[in-house]
Amino acid sequence: MTKRHTRLFFIGGTALFALVFLGLTVDSHRQFDRLTNADRITEDVKAGKDVWHHKNCINCHTLLGEGAYYAPDLTKITQQRGEAYLRAFLQDPSQFYSERVHRRLMPNPDLTEDEITQVIAFLDWVANIDNQGWPPRPILVSGGSLRGAEAVAEPTTAASDDPVAMGEVLYRRTPPACFACHSTSPGVALAGPSLAGIATRAAALVDSGHYTGAATDAEGYIRESILQPHAYLVAGQVYSGGGRSFMPDNYDTTLTAEQVEQLVAYLVTFR
Repeated sequence: MTKRHTRLFFIGGTALFALVFLGLTVDSHRQFDRLTNADRITEDVKAGKDVWHHKNCINCHTLLGEGAYYAPDLTKITQQRGEAYLRAFLQDPSQFYSERVHRRLMPNPDLTEDEITQVIAFLDWVANIDNQGWPPRPILVSGGSLRGAEAVAEPTTAASDDPVAMGEVLYRRTPPACFACHSTSPGVALAGPSLAGIATRAAALVDSGHYTGAATDAEGYIRESILQPHAYLVAGQVYSGGGRSFMPDNYDTTLTAEQVEQLVAYLVTFR
């Protein structure tokens, strides 16, 4: 190859890849409104973004791969934790974590009720952006660094005719991301109580005189807990407030009946 050929190859290659880059850029901008649900950007979302930056939340947390990676990634936080939990947490983080026990403590951001509503609206908008799987391995809010908490495995596929295996996939998938709030290790309580031995405990609770729900067996109790989390409140100030569970109460619309049964089949194996 002569110098003239080399020069032409360089110029042609540069021009070609510049055109490719320009085309990809134009295509990305063409899709931004759809991918980011721009039509759902409300005044609360905008105000929540301002609160997020004003309080320097990004100095510890991460959104869409951008941030400090010091505290949990919050990209999908509203799909992992319900609004009731997030509202109570932002009102007073110290009620949920102890620096001595958990080796971490979020400072109180001193937000007003309006600011809390705005931040949750902003985080919910972020959670619904089509980020095409990015970041690939975010820091989870499951408390995996806590002593005794099990490592969170990557979601796997399973045979569709195996409800227990499919239930485990659902348990570890976002949403519903059950692992983000519930550990399966004995004595490890995260945002929700540990599910270790849930089948045995549920059966004993249903037969006790303290249960106030409508279930008659362990499977029914687990199903009720998924679809109607307010029917029976597990004791603990970090699990409920104002007579309502902090667990999201929309799984009757976000999960199919078959998926609910798969989760029940998986959880009832914890005896």
